[in-house]
Amino acid sequence: MKRKILTYLKFSGLIVLVIVLFAFSSNRNQQRKISEVRIEFIEEQDPYLNERMVNKLLIQNEGRVTNVGKEILVLNTVEQKLDSHKMVEHSDVYLTVNGELRARIKQRTPIARVNAVTPFYVDITGSTMPLSDSYSAHVPLVHNVSEREISEVFPLLKKIQNDEFLKKHVVGVYLNLKEQYELELRVYSFRVVIGEVENLNSKIKNFKAFYQKAHRDKSLDKYKKVSLQFSNQVVCTIK
Repeated sequence: MKRKILTYLKFSGLIVLVIVLFAFSSNRNQQRKISEVRIEFIEEQDPYLNERMVNKLLIQNEGRVTNVGKEILVLNTVEQKLDSHKMVEHSDVYLTVNGELRARIKQRTPIARVNAVTPFYVDITGSTMPLSDSYSAHVPLVHNVSEREISEVFPLLKKIQNDEFLKKHVVGVYLNLKEQYELELRVYSFRVVIGEVENLNSKIKNFKAFYQKAHRDKSLDKYKKVSLQFSNQVVCTIK
C-alpha cells in the first residue's frame, strides 16, 4: 500500500512539475520579442510590394515589427490586414519557435495597365488594382477605356495574356471612335482591328495565319491596318 501511495505521489509530482515548466516556458515565450521578419513572395513574382510596405501592414501602428512582443500580434488579424491590401491575393503569416515572424505572400498578377486619369492595373481575374511605387509591370497599355468598361474588354486582355504569340507582339489596346477595339504591335506600325470582343479564337487564328504568310513574303511593313472583323477573312489596308 505504501509503495502504491509513493508511486502515486511521484506521478502526481511529475505532472505538477510538467505543468509548472510548461507555464513558465509559455510565459517566457510570450515575453520574447520578435527577432526577425522574413517575407517570401510565392511564385517569384515581380516585387509590387516590398519589405517596408509589408512591415507597415503587419502591425497596427505601422512601425517595424521586430522587437515587438509576440503577444501584441494576433496572427489572424495580421493575415486579414495583409489580404485586404489591393496588391495581395493571399497571405500566410506564422511565428517560429525561435522568434521569427514569417509571411508568405502571393501577389495579384496584373495583365494590363489602363491609361486613365488615375491609371490602374487589371489583374488576371478581371479586377482592378493600383499601380505600385516599387515596380512597373511590363503589360499592354489600354487606352480610351473606363473602369466600367473593363468587364467588356477583359476577355481580350486575358486572351493576350494567355497566348504566347499575342503576349510577345501586342503592346497596346485601343477603343477607337467607332467603338471598335484595336491592337498596337511592338514592332510593326499597322493596327489590328479586332472590332467587338467576340469570336476571339477565330479572329486570332486568322491573324496568325496572315502574319506568318506576310512575314515570309516580307510584306508586313506595307500595311496600315489589318481588320479581323469579318468572319473567316483578313482585310488589309495598304499604306
